[in-house]
Amino acid sequence: MTSKTTVKTLLILGASGDLTGRLLLPGLAGLLATGRVGGLRLVGAGSDPWTARQWKERVDTSFAAAAGAAESAGRSVLDSVAASTEYHQVDVTADGRLADLLAHLEGPVAIYFALPPEVSQKACALLRRDQLPPGTRLVLEKPFGAGLESARELNKVLAALVPEDHIHRVDHFLGKATVLNILGLRFANRFLEPVWDRDHIEKVEIIFDEDLALEGRARYYDHAGALKDMIQSHLLHIMAFLAIDAPASIDERDLRDAVAAVLRASSIKAPFQDSTRRARYTAGKLGERTIPDYAAEPGVDPARNTETLAQVTVEIDNWRWKGVPFILRSGKAMGHKRKEAVVTFRPVPHLPVGFSGVDSPNHLRIGFGPDVLQLDVDVNGPGDVFTLDRASLITELNAAGMLPYGEVLEGILTGDPLLSVRGDTAEDCWRIMEPVLGAWAQDAVPLEEYDAGSQGPAAWGTSGGRSDSGHTGSNSPAAASHRG
Repeated sequence: MTSKTTVKTLLILGASGDLTGRLLLPGLAGLLATGRVGGLRLVGAGSDPWTARQWKERVDTSFAAAAGAAESAGRSVLDSVAASTEYHQVDVTADGRLADLLAHLEGPVAIYFALPPEVSQKACALLRRDQLPPGTRLVLEKPFGAGLESARELNKVLAALVPEDHIHRVDHFLGKATVLNILGLRFANRFLEPVWDRDHIEKVEIIFDEDLALEGRARYYDHAGALKDMIQSHLLHIMAFLAIDAPASIDERDLRDAVAAVLRASSIKAPFQDSTRRARYTAGKLGERTIPDYAAEPGVDPARNTETLAQVTVEIDNWRWKGVPFILRSGKAMGHKRKEAVVTFRPVPHLPVGFSGVDSPNHLRIGFGPDVLQLDVDVNGPGDVFTLDRASLITELNAAGMLPYGEVLEGILTGDPLLSVRGDTAEDCWRIMEPVLGAWAQDAVPLEEYDAGSQGPAAWGTSGGRSDSGHTGSNSPAAASHRG
């Protein structure tokens, strides 16, 4: 059973850090402005010796955009939360300090660990169940552990403190709108289900190529790389939602059980020089910006051989998907921003003699930011009705209406773990990736190079019959069509 409690206090650890100012507080502001979460007190804590005024200025600045767009009731909630907020300087790795702070907070409390993973793990290890206010929720950012063994150990620590349904392992990439758009497409359209399997689908690609470089994040990214940062967490879960069998409901247990079943059946097969690729960007240009060689970026240790572009082929060994490659790719400093899943269908078994033109495989594209659905089909004409031409049917999918972290925080504050990563699936994600990480650490797979602003190493080619639109979508949510 999922315990339904209403959080009274949101405690953000790492309140003076980048994550809090750039993502958490603006996301919280958007949520508060909707009026769906009331009576909340915001408390910040960090190792920096901030004054109450410094913290209040950060909150006011982060709330400003949402307040400007909110109705009077929303502005009132934002003003109330900002007026009552407070900041504490706390070393959470010192025994008893976090517990002392919790003793003075009204419960239930959601403790958001906006901290490096190793600091979060140490802070949790110092806590005891009896030091937590009733109904406490623990919220942790990815990466969840540093590998399979450390993830298991962290799970044991957390399980000794609160029930599993009070643990929120955050994956902000899994916004509620994104997940429900995938599930609605999959299970509300009868024509898709009969062809959603190994007999009709040739491959599935999930691509998250960014047109951003390191952007000052060397302290984190140079220890993570593209495989851990994006594929090990975010893209594996998107893959699972695309591959699941229909759950009985979209309640958290049914849905997360279905996700877990897919991940348990998933693996990346050796030899890894065939099933995986890695590369690192060199100097180049992104638009008007000149990007330095990754190895020369401030804070980067070139000896780590950190990859900025990773691609893996995952196999799902079950009845539906046996033999269908799921290709997951993510890269930085790419010349073309792509955030989409591309389903490539098998060719028709026989095209009647007499047709000319290009007979291309059908592609179904699901875009993430903006959320767009595009179906590429072959049709007759125009002009010569015996000539096949490519047309694309495009529609915009429903947007969330608030920032991804607003959706994440709503689940936390209302006690809904639906989109939180469950402990067993967090471990399975590491199980899938650890053999690859081991092979890369031994240089069994070469670290290739690509110019910043390019499409990656030339030998890789382009994946997924890339959409030329980039920002695919019509001006109207109604389906549209254009010629390729």
